[in-house]
Amino acid sequence: MTDPASWPHESASLAEYGEDGASQWNNVSLRYRLPLRGFFSKRVKDAAEVEDLTQEVFLHLIRRARGGPIEHVEQYVFQVAANTLRDWGRRRRARNQDAHESFDVEVHDPATDISPERVLLGKEQVQLVAQVLRALPERTRDVFVLRVMEKKKYAEIAAMMAISVRAAEKHMAKALAQLGGIVDGMGVQD
Repeated sequence: MTDPASWPHESASLAEYGEDGASQWNNVSLRYRLPLRGFFSKRVKDAAEVEDLTQEVFLHLIRRARGGPIEHVEQYVFQVAANTLRDWGRRRRARNQDAHESFDVEVHDPATDISPERVLLGKEQVQLVAQVLRALPERTRDVFVLRVMEKKKYAEIAAMMAISVRAAEKHMAKALAQLGGIVDGMGVQD
């Protein structure tokens, strides 16, 4: 019965696919696996999802067959496939899966490995920058934090601190000059 020419017509019952349960399921799988994959691949981009959906249809068919004979197997198979696809779509929408980005080593891994020495140097540099920021006059440090960390505009900073816009700009320039000197000493390259 593995010869496609010997498969039953579309209105066949499951019993017409073989003498025992194992041969019936084997023949149904051989007959409908490729058409189901085609059905799903026209509607789903991910090949792994297509295979999962195909397997889900066969699982449903096996569970249903325990309850009694299946008549009109082909119509039933594709009705189950349509329902499976609809349920899959609902689950994706409920989980907002299309908004998620899968982890891909090629895309998300750093281009280079970071050595322990590089990590240590980075920590030392961060400590040095923090030390320079702590050494700044309080008003200069506040302007720097508001501008860089909180993304405030100079006019907002000036209003918050009751200083002129020009004074806020001068404090920022002073902070950048101090940090620029330390960055130049670190040998940081652009």
